[in-house]
Amino acid sequence: MTEATRQRGPVRRFFGAIGGAITWLRRVVTNLLFLLILLFIGIAIFGGEERITVPQGGALKVAPAGFLVDEVSQPSGLPGFLGGPSTPPETRVKDLVDAIDRAANDNRIAALVLELDYLSGASLSKLEEVGEAVQRFKASEKPVYAIGDNFTQGQYFLASHADKVYMNPMGSLLLTGFGSYRNYYKSALDKLKINFHVFRVGDYKDFIEPYTRDDMSPASRENNARWLHQLWTEYTEQVTGLRNLPPSAIDAYIADLPENLRAEGGSWAKAALSNKFVDKLLTRRAAVEEVQELVGVNEADKSQYKAINALDYLRHMKLADLPAPPQSDKIGLISAAGAIMDGEAPAGQIGSATLGKLIAEAREKEVKALVLRIDSPGGSAFASEAIRQELLATREAGIPVVISMGSVAASGGYWIAAGGDRIWASPSTITGSIGVFGAFPTFEDSLEHLGIYNDGVGTTELAGTMRLDRALPEAAADILQQGVEHTYSQFLRLVAEARSSTPQEIHKIAQGQVWTGRTAHELGLVDELGNLKDAIADAAQLAQLEKYDIVEIQRELTPGEKLMRALADNVDAGIAASVERNLPLGAWFSSLQPALQPLAELKTFKDPRALYVRCMHCVAP
Repeated sequence: MTEATRQRGPVRRFFGAIGGAITWLRRVVTNLLFLLILLFIGIAIFGGEERITVPQGGALKVAPAGFLVDEVSQPSGLPGFLGGPSTPPETRVKDLVDAIDRAANDNRIAALVLELDYLSGASLSKLEEVGEAVQRFKASEKPVYAIGDNFTQGQYFLASHADKVYMNPMGSLLLTGFGSYRNYYKSALDKLKINFHVFRVGDYKDFIEPYTRDDMSPASRENNARWLHQLWTEYTEQVTGLRNLPPSAIDAYIADLPENLRAEGGSWAKAALSNKFVDKLLTRRAAVEEVQELVGVNEADKSQYKAINALDYLRHMKLADLPAPPQSDKIGLISAAGAIMDGEAPAGQIGSATLGKLIAEAREKEVKALVLRIDSPGGSAFASEAIRQELLATREAGIPVVISMGSVAASGGYWIAAGGDRIWASPSTITGSIGVFGAFPTFEDSLEHLGIYNDGVGTTELAGTMRLDRALPEAAADILQQGVEHTYSQFLRLVAEARSSTPQEIHKIAQGQVWTGRTAHELGLVDELGNLKDAIADAAQLAQLEKYDIVEIQRELTPGEKLMRALADNVDAGIAASVERNLPLGAWFSSLQPALQPLAELKTFKDPRALYVRCMHCVAP
């Protein structure tokens, strides 16, 4: 004990010991976390060193994890079980499609197996795009099997494309139909004394309704019921057609589900089998053995069939490709996915500056045509117009611009699309929602309730306007409403010009109304129905190209972002999901996310003029 320590009193020594223990514990935890990070870095760097080979006569295993997306979001930090935000894994649609298309013409691949248990969700248009690739694979006269312990509605859509669908005897097939439900917060905001000022044009512009109502408005109910029924018709017609069932088979099954289950002693699996939705009820072991009879046994793991994972196969094929003479002509491909906001944004969101730089980069690369894939419900009006201007500049440079709509290209997404020469959409794309709103919350009553007041002086009536702690002056409200009406007029004019129509005619199908891609085609809002491949082929035709390379133009990741992406890519999706679900409070927080989503949306309200072209219900089922 030092002289200084002896001079301290017992209380100071006691608290000093506690402080030292805390410091020691903090260092231990920090070091453990650091070692864990190093472990994952090692996996990311060296985990891919194992040589990938394509088994002769094996199967291509398509087992997507998480959600199907057009653009993989950039991880914002460590994986969830390392203390980072809980984010579900994602699988890029284009990667699956490319792998399946390559395998169709590969003599080493004898079959395709769909294992869909870890597919968390996907919009109908993305499922259709993968399904179309499966159909092209079947055209090569190779069998397709679907194996599942349980099938959700989205999983079953893909499974229905298989020649044989096997389900576990203890499993279930959950078909429920499509729905669109939201939480509404007006009464809660009233109790919190938050004043939400709303300015909008269009009877159907319902993005702001959760903050101004406690239920869905009649106009919103009518609009959403229309496109939901159209998408459900797309789903049921495709599935029943693929399964050779009567067109009404799915609706009848759902309507009579209690009776169907009762007839089979409560067994979901037997009900699915008796209604011909699946071909056999087999345990996982028995299903694997069926596939083994066709493609053989995996020598490394006798309990599995001989196969290669689709994404591993795609990586292998890209590495094994013989260097082909580069084509002098190139078509640029840019993906724009997520909410639209002003400035820079990471992958999974659309920043006007970020996307604008990519479009300008396409011009610098001297591409002969540009395809912009849009998957967005909209966002900032200002940012949407900035992006559209970049597309117009590209066209002025003599480069054709073709728009390919993904699951959603509505409101601000359609604003951007109007800048293209041609627009392609899937029949189940959600688009339209041509309307504008402004939103501005103020908390003066909340603060007053707490005994906090705001006062002061200004040189004009508008001085100090747009403060969250002050009431919104009537003059400011008038200015905002006029801004909304002017922006809506601008929206109508630019769409009318792009679609060779008039603002008056566009107004009839605008006002925030949402349309499916099929209906939008009939209304003249899109030019053709088709997928990304079709849009690329159209771009080549516009540029009069026969041979060309496709160049994906993406934002360069920072070293830190590359590390986080590598960590995310090298963590097994099933293990990560299981760990996160079993963390304390993990499942509870996950269940709260859908309910709190509208409140989370408020943080994206960053338009310079508080004007937005955003669709609330434009989340494809």
